[in-house]
Amino acid sequence: MQTYDYIVIGGGSAGCVITQRLVAAGKGVLLLEAGPADNHPFVHIPGTFVRLFGSRRTFMYKSEAEPGLKGRPMYVPQGRTLGGGSSVNAMIYIRGQMQDYDDWAELGADGWSWDDVLPVFRRCEANQRLAGPYHGTDGKLHVSDTRYRHPLSYAFLRAAQEAGVPYTHDFNGANQAGAGFFQTTTREGRRGSTAATYLATVRGRANLTIRTEAAIEAILLENGAASGVRYRTADGAMHDATVREEVILCAGGIGSPKLLQLSGLGPAAHLASVGIALRHDLAGVGENYQDHISAPVYGQMSEAISLLGQDKGAKAIRNGLEYLLTRGGLLSSNIIECGAFVDTGGIGRPDIQIHMTPTLVGDVGRAPPPGHGITINPCILRPTSRGTVRLRSAQAHDPVVLNTNALATREDVETLIRGVKLSRRILRAPSLARIVHREILPSADDDVSDEVLETHVRAVAKTVFHPVGTCRMGRDAMAVTDPQLRVRGVPRLRVGDNSVMPRLVSGNTNATAVMIGERCADFILGTTA
Repeated sequence: MQTYDYIVIGGGSAGCVITQRLVAAGKGVLLLEAGPADNHPFVHIPGTFVRLFGSRRTFMYKSEAEPGLKGRPMYVPQGRTLGGGSSVNAMIYIRGQMQDYDDWAELGADGWSWDDVLPVFRRCEANQRLAGPYHGTDGKLHVSDTRYRHPLSYAFLRAAQEAGVPYTHDFNGANQAGAGFFQTTTREGRRGSTAATYLATVRGRANLTIRTEAAIEAILLENGAASGVRYRTADGAMHDATVREEVILCAGGIGSPKLLQLSGLGPAAHLASVGIALRHDLAGVGENYQDHISAPVYGQMSEAISLLGQDKGAKAIRNGLEYLLTRGGLLSSNIIECGAFVDTGGIGRPDIQIHMTPTLVGDVGRAPPPGHGITINPCILRPTSRGTVRLRSAQAHDPVVLNTNALATREDVETLIRGVKLSRRILRAPSLARIVHREILPSADDDVSDEVLETHVRAVAKTVFHPVGTCRMGRDAMAVTDPQLRVRGVPRLRVGDNSVMPRLVSGNTNATAVMIGERCADFILGTTA
């Protein structure tokens, strides 16, 4: 048995940040990651990230049958490699809205208001183009404009403006609203995951031990406090490691509540039902599940200008050579290059985000429509539906019982319908109408009832891969951690990932995960922004 100052469970977006900060401060750290190292070319080439889904570098979580999705399950891929989500995602850099964080503070997350977190966002960031009060230029997380931009991205942005959505050059400035190109966590045409940025600066140091392909069995407790971790390596051997200071859990919105429950930390009645001895009753573990839910609008075109076929034959060879020689071209793109944030409900802040993909995109178990086309994908920014993550058994290798409750509230359904209506208007605006032959789904007809759109939404709705909230911070009885991310009632244990969000932020979640990791390290080390 080996002893460390700190054990970090999960080498993902936040886990790599926390590890780097602790190692740089001279602490002895064991970093445990369930998946393999981030050593595959598809991880580092931006345009190949789609090849990682369904590979051993992702968890493919599957929900139970969802009533709001006509009985379909929801598939929720999550990172399973060093860098976690930041190694497999579309690299979009979005922080959310200022009000998101002020809402967190009002919900009991003291010290997490916008004024509290903005300095941390700025400290994290090394922005290629932007500076000033909203952006940093000296951080470890590289944020840049994509080197390549697809013709359909420009067409979408022109069409969005024709449909009444103004252009913006910065989704992370004073006002999020508008249509524009996303900035990405890339540098010089390569992905800038937290493994390739933060963790890379301390790899090789004597006070850091990294174990990949380490499946966590349980957090060890002694006298009610976290004392270490039990994990299984790829050869089947079981290992125990102990800590002098703390265990920090960073397994994500689904993995973190699972591991707490496996360790006897969670709702007493549920743990009893699966035969796990209760170590501390925490009713909020696995509650408050939230995710961004989208419903695509498909447009078909007769011209071969989408991405279809770019990964085959001579085109694939050409794209590969261009990337190898110049670090540019299609493979330097994050594919989802542009989008929009729009207030469709008249509430004074965007409630819909659109991601545009210059090809027709399906889902797990659902093939995309055939032919060349465009996918305009609106999603609900602040869903009101809440789900749960529960254990299926006392065995760590068994999948969780995930009930996302997607589209369980009328408010969510109506918001997504408004997003679909907006997407259809953009598809019919002149700049897209001249190249889009017809709308495939929801309907080629211009005038469609809300009932038809609701049927479409429930039939095709899918995740945007942002599960959060299941170990939320706060001060009330259902809070799992306090605002310093310490697990309530369990000394020497913290949670430092997106599961601590009281409420989902209004946009892609990776930037927020990095910020949470930085703040977790601040709390441990007693430092500030």
